[in-house]
Amino acid sequence: MPIFYNVSSGLTECAARAPYRPGIIFPAGRDLAGRSKFTQFSFQQLEAEVNAYAHGLHDFGVQMGERVLLMVRPGVELIAVTFALVRLGAVPVIIDPGMGRRAFLQCVAETEPALLIGIPLAHVLRRLVPRPFATVRRSIVVGEPTWLGDTALAALRREGCAQGRDPFPCAPTTTESEAAVAFTSGSTGVPKGVVYLHGMFQAQIALMRDELHIKEGEVDLALLYIFAMFNPALGVTTVIPDMDPTKSAQVNPAHIVEAILTHGVTNAFGSPTIWKRVVPYCQERGIRLPSLRRVLMASAPVPPSLVRALLEDVLSPGASVNTPFGATEAMPLTFMDGRELVEETAARSANGGGTCVGRPLPGITLRVIRITDEAIPTWDESLVLPQGAIGEIVVKGPVVTRTYLNRPQKTAEAKIQEGEDTLWHRMGDVGYFDAEGRLWFCGRKAHRVETTQGTLFPVPCESIFNQHSDVVRTALVGAGPRGRQIPILVVEPLPGKAPRSNAERVRFTEDLLALGAAHAHTRTIGEVFFYPGIFPTDIRHNAKIQREKLAEWVGRIVGKGEVEGQRR
Repeated sequence: MPIFYNVSSGLTECAARAPYRPGIIFPAGRDLAGRSKFTQFSFQQLEAEVNAYAHGLHDFGVQMGERVLLMVRPGVELIAVTFALVRLGAVPVIIDPGMGRRAFLQCVAETEPALLIGIPLAHVLRRLVPRPFATVRRSIVVGEPTWLGDTALAALRREGCAQGRDPFPCAPTTTESEAAVAFTSGSTGVPKGVVYLHGMFQAQIALMRDELHIKEGEVDLALLYIFAMFNPALGVTTVIPDMDPTKSAQVNPAHIVEAILTHGVTNAFGSPTIWKRVVPYCQERGIRLPSLRRVLMASAPVPPSLVRALLEDVLSPGASVNTPFGATEAMPLTFMDGRELVEETAARSANGGGTCVGRPLPGITLRVIRITDEAIPTWDESLVLPQGAIGEIVVKGPVVTRTYLNRPQKTAEAKIQEGEDTLWHRMGDVGYFDAEGRLWFCGRKAHRVETTQGTLFPVPCESIFNQHSDVVRTALVGAGPRGRQIPILVVEPLPGKAPRSNAERVRFTEDLLALGAAHAHTRTIGEVFFYPGIFPTDIRHNAKIQREKLAEWVGRIVGKGEVEGQRR
């Protein structure tokens, strides 16, 4: 039965308990010596900001249940306005602007927002391409010029700060009320809007507090901004890093290290792409990060060598590295301790076993079912595969979202009804359970390659070839129709190691095929293409290889009859 709950109440409670503790710290440029400057708000000040925005937005006419498109740069305004909207019972809509203009505009249209709060560029876009914004009745400009919208956010804040105004009360939302809409990364198709309820946020906060042991008073480096939204409700200080969130692969490691050492960061959740830059930087300079007690890495398979380097060369004894598993539609789902990964599962991963992502968290039920691209309307235990068999991963539990916004067909394809009240979510990932009850990730279902000799899965295959000393990473793609696909290995060589002549290409290819021949599951891979540059990856994490684009590239080469020129 629904109960009254509003996720913004956690900030109010924390501001009462620890008013002067830093709530949010964000970069404000650099001094002449290159050192970071920053602005800081205590929890009390952040609560005051939220109340001011809530009053101003309410006076402007924002209603409970309205969807509000937020196109605001990361910082205190984004966090304060988001909490203010949630406090009002309105529904913030967050879309990654880096996903590409066409996909972004499609997402805007699907959300049908009643209000737009955005930087001037957002309002210019609305004027240039009005159709996706057709449902927007009112608009608020963040910054200048203010005439682009109906009013300015700064003006609403000033009105909300008027002397004598009481704290704005939380709207009477329940655990079943819509709380926010966030979009998937679109790594395997067009991004989809995921609808969160207040009760789902409540369950996520409980798991992070009770199972991931993120405690009040900690300091979090928000390498994935979406998780920073939970911090005020947990009583955790948020440090916004000096980085472009759409270019994780280009992050300056010195800025990340500086933020950790300056603010005594205890927790950091980010893509392995970021740590692949930070760890070598620390190793080369003998830098340790003694305050950092916990590193969480997700969004892509995490190399055991990276975890080992963090534990041995960067973090202090007793610190932990964890690699939880989840998705925009359901997170977090599992817990995997880095030491267990390094000491017990790394060897199996190197031999093509996939990536171990650990055991289900309390309240989370995971199963592996037979692979199909068809919708599964109702749950049946006969779908479940035996331990050790690779299939699609499905999940049910309190953190699992129920629907995609205005996408009934995609919702039907992704959800399985069990009884009247329970839904299973199909993760779109494939994997298996081992005898110890641990889940192993083998890649995306859409990326499997079905040949006449069987099905190949990306992660178990690529891990074999990734061991070559001249390889950054590889990607398995298929050419041709399912069931008769030709498996092709696409290679991103290390800088300076790309073959420059036909003879070098032949030698490199033969070395790779020899690695594959040593394992039964990679012996059938006989075509190797060398990609001219860095693999395309998703915008959000810079970690998920966009295999669809690689497959298109391979298809163009095959269509031109250039296979032999690529391979030999």
